[in-house]
Amino acid sequence: MKHDVIVIGGSFAGMAAALQLLRARRPVLIVDAGERRNRFASHSHGFLGQDGIDPAVIWARAREQLLIYPALNWIDGKAISAGGQKDSFHVALEDGSRSEGRRLLFATGLRDILPEIPGLAERWGRAVFHCPYCHGYELNRGRVGVLATGSMALHQAQFLPEWGETTLFTNCAVQPDAAVRADLAARGVSIEDIPVVTLEGEADVRLADGRLLSFTGLFTTSRAVPASPIPEMLGCALEENPLGQQIRTDDSKETTVPGVFACGDVARVPHSVSLAVGDGAWAGAQVHRSLVF
Repeated sequence: MKHDVIVIGGSFAGMAAALQLLRARRPVLIVDAGERRNRFASHSHGFLGQDGIDPAVIWARAREQLLIYPALNWIDGKAISAGGQKDSFHVALEDGSRSEGRRLLFATGLRDILPEIPGLAERWGRAVFHCPYCHGYELNRGRVGVLATGSMALHQAQFLPEWGETTLFTNCAVQPDAAVRADLAARGVSIEDIPVVTLEGEADVRLADGRLLSFTGLFTTSRAVPASPIPEMLGCALEENPLGQQIRTDDSKETTVPGVFACGDVARVPHSVSLAVGDGAWAGAQVHRSLVF
């Protein structure tokens, strides 16, 4: 069967895009590897109507609703390559099968390259976060630490006093000048220049001088890159953003390859479930328009 659209990535953006297409009665295939970016978090916040719900539950409900539409075909599997051209694309899956479609939509999400601080990966999404709007409220204005990985840490340190007493760990990644230090001091931000050795306990920071500082939560900036190499293999241009890399798209969410679209975290900044859903809905409508006109 040749689908009108193959959506690679069945998380929030991909499903939101598919919903628009299914409601236009277009045959859609979703290929999902089951690797949601927020799978490490137990609660999702800031998404209207779903605040505080386990993101796995939100995902499962959405999938259940999509499967009601008879034009949907869903494959739990991993896409490994894609090729072809507008109106005649093909996607190869890890199990050896192959699917064909007139349009491709990448909603693969991102892979977070985390700072190489011992103990951080185990606490990612639980005590170490990237978005204060997603996780800051639940810290109840407790002590907040910022683990610097680059210049974005300075922006985080300026911003996070909205959510609690803030300490910036420069960790040999940034060197704030006198003006920046004065600005942070005016905001009540403490600065620790001693390197971080490891994370312990719930959200405790061990420094190279032996001190152990306790926090309610920690924030850092990962380098976020496309989770799948397929868009780049297909010829889609990538571009740098303040948080890493994304697929370049135009206002209609079409990539630099005609007939190939991208949406969600992999094609925009900043990142959140709400923004991914909105971006996916827009992308789905634009893909449908490309099939009509």
